[in-house]
Amino acid sequence: MSAKRAILWLRRDLRLDDHRALAQLLSDGYEPLPVYIHEPEEEQPWAPGAASLCWLHHSLSRLGDDLRALGSDLLLQRGPSLDTLLHLAEQSGAKAVYWHRLYAPAIVERDSRIKAELRKAGLRAESCSGHVLAEPDHLLNNSGGPYRVFTPYWRTLAGRLDDLGEPLPAPKSLPAIPKLAGLALEELGLLPKISWDSGFYDHWQPGETGAHAALQRFAECALKDYADDRDRPDRQGTSALSPHLHFGEISVRRIVAELGANPGAEPYLRELGWRDYSYYLLRHFPETTDQPLNQRFADFDWVEPDFNKLDAWQRGQTGIPIVDAGMRQLWHSGWMHNRVRMIVASLLTKNLRYHWLHGARWFWDTLLDADLASNSQGWQWTAGTGVDAAPYFRIFNPVTQGERFDPDGTYVRRWVPELAKVSNRYVHQPWSDGGVSGYPQPIVDLKRSRAEALDAFKALKKEG
Repeated sequence: MSAKRAILWLRRDLRLDDHRALAQLLSDGYEPLPVYIHEPEEEQPWAPGAASLCWLHHSLSRLGDDLRALGSDLLLQRGPSLDTLLHLAEQSGAKAVYWHRLYAPAIVERDSRIKAELRKAGLRAESCSGHVLAEPDHLLNNSGGPYRVFTPYWRTLAGRLDDLGEPLPAPKSLPAIPKLAGLALEELGLLPKISWDSGFYDHWQPGETGAHAALQRFAECALKDYADDRDRPDRQGTSALSPHLHFGEISVRRIVAELGANPGAEPYLRELGWRDYSYYLLRHFPETTDQPLNQRFADFDWVEPDFNKLDAWQRGQTGIPIVDAGMRQLWHSGWMHNRVRMIVASLLTKNLRYHWLHGARWFWDTLLDADLASNSQGWQWTAGTGVDAAPYFRIFNPVTQGERFDPDGTYVRRWVPELAKVSNRYVHQPWSDGGVSGYPQPIVDLKRSRAEALDAFKALKKEG
């Protein structure tokens, strides 16, 4: 057995390009043993949702192919991470474990414990930065505390983008791994028992090759108009990189390096800044996965859900076209346009006045890019309960939002075919023209529910 072997513990970094942990391992003179450990879900708060697991299956498959093409392989395991790493080190003769840092509260706590136990066992344990542009502990305000507003945070982060360094190239070859008992990918049980995910792959190409192809398409076709088109769900105006970023099939540093010099890139780079900021907030305010960051909302008068209405929202049967289009897009493709995410979230948290966790949990299970940081902070932003949030009294009107950002009804008609023959004038409010046979009436009165939400907010202000 090689005395210079190290375990490369892969998690949300399923790539070979710009892989800092792999590069550091090789630079330190070790031969890598790439390992993915599927930990029992019952041991994880906010265990990965069904859509995310579907993507993971295909991403692991592609990574295994890429590693074998270089002469290596991917070893798949199931079990508690610490026990598995210690067992593999003993079996393989590995003297070290390298990995990239993650920021979910339970993972931070677990990784700290794992690092201590590995070192206690005489193993070198190295955690590397590679998932964000800047480590959350490295950016603090003038008082030495965390930024609670995005703009000054982004100003500081943007000023450091030129110092990120060049992305690291993928290795051209890797040594073979030792013969160890591992699992076949199918044994991890990541795919659903029914073909619920069959529609996903008309829209997506999981894996590192698919990530770089998506980046190239965005750079060539959409980046120049991103500032205007990113809010238009009827256009291909976004990068569609979020699932690839979530699984680390492409590094955020690679994206900045490829796009940074392009005219018009700043609005997109700012969105990458929001991604970093979500991890930043999760690191400094770990309770925000389940609790409002703005404690004024700890006792807010949320409405106990009517589960028929909640089910209608989930299935895209609210009778409000752009909301239904978004929820159906989510179910069929595993993704939803960001502007529409805000609209459907506003309806749930403000018009229906249901707690934002009802929406966060549904997104968590159905989004391919379900990310604890972005999901939690996105829902808190729209609900008005988070840091730098949209004020609670800002309530998206789904009719005017649809008319503004889907003016010809192209997006709505694609996902809500019941409205295919409705005129542009009424496609976002078919009830105003007597309704459409086979399409439901709205589950909530938009005007009245808006007034009730504002009354609830005013009551909160008086109590505060």
